[in-house]
Amino acid sequence: MNALSFLTRTNDSAAPLVARLTLGLVMFPHGAQKALGWFGGYGYSGTMGFFTGTLHIPAVFAFLAIAAEFAGALALILGLFGRVAAFGMAAVMAVAILSVHATNGFFMNWNGNQKGEGFEYHLLVLGLAAIVMIYGAGKASLDGIISQRIGGK
Repeated sequence: MNALSFLTRTNDSAAPLVARLTLGLVMFPHGAQKALGWFGGYGYSGTMGFFTGTLHIPAVFAFLAIAAEFAGALALILGLFGRVAAFGMAAVMAVAILSVHATNGFFMNWNGNQKGEGFEYHLLVLGLAAIVMIYGAGKASLDGIISQRIGGK
């Protein structure tokens, strides 16, 4: 099996469809904040400045984080290279947990009682991403169409 076959291989199941659409639709606004400045975000240059200057993330990894959240969300919505997009988001969330959110505990900061946000949201993203990484993009995906055309299903 070649790499393209592996990356696009999926089935016609609704479970990965629900996981990828939920993940893509929830992550798109976050990616659009970082890439475009939509939804009150700082846009690409502001986000890069924060990631590289304040958080001291190397520029290549900062770029990849923005791309994972923005382009990855679009790819998940379309079901295009779902495994790759889900892996990118999982990597971003794992790094966010380990570098920022773990010190704030499990729970989100719903009442403004703690210094920052906990990591419960990030675990949900990791769970949804794991479904897509394991099972593929599922029903109604471009991956499914590609996989059928190249005989990888």
